[in-house]
Amino acid sequence: MCEDSLTFRYANHPPVEELIRTVTDCVESVSLEFDQWETTYVQGPGLYIVLVAGTSIDEYADPIGSNRWPVEECTVVDHESFFETARTVALNRDGAVIITVDGTIHEQMVRLKDIPEDHDAASRGRAIAYADWMGARHMSALETSLRDDVVTTITLSGETGRVTRFTDGEYASCQREEIAAEGRGED
Repeated sequence: MCEDSLTFRYANHPPVEELIRTVTDCVESVSLEFDQWETTYVQGPGLYIVLVAGTSIDEYADPIGSNRWPVEECTVVDHESFFETARTVALNRDGAVIITVDGTIHEQMVRLKDIPEDHDAASRGRAIAYADWMGARHMSALETSLRDDVVTTITLSGETGRVTRFTDGEYASCQREEIAAEGRGED
C-alpha cells in the first residue's frame, strides 16, 4: 500500500516480485539460448511483455491480427512451459504479450497505444528519458510502464539480445554479454 492512499503497489508485493523474476529469467534464457546474434541479416528473438494489475487493457491496446500467445501450451507463467512457449513466440510472432499479476497470460497479442497528451510524463512531473539504443519496442515499453495499471514491462531486443525491465518510467537494462557473465537466465 502507498503511504498516502489505498493504492496497492503490486511491484512490491512478494508474489508479483517472484512473477517478475520468473518472466525476466525466462526472457534472459531466450536471449542466451540464441547463438546467432552476430550473424549478418539474422534477426534474433524479440519479446515485449506487459505485466498489468488492471482488468482491461482495451483503453490503450489494439489486437495485432492473428498474433496470439499459444494458451494451449502455456496459460499461466511457470518457468518451464513459459520459457518454451516464449522461445517460440519470440521467433515467430509480433506484438506485446499481456500477463496479469496472477500470472495469467492473455491469448491476444497487442500493439500498445501512445500515452495521450493529458496523461504523458508531464502529468507525472518529469520528461521521459529515452536512451540512444532504444528502438520502437523499447520506447513503447518505457511509455507503457507509466500507465497506472501497468506494473512493469520487459523487452528482449531482437537485434542485440538486450533484456530491459521498465517500471514507472525508469529502466534497468542488461546486454546479453552481461547476462551470460552473471550466469543468469540459464536453465
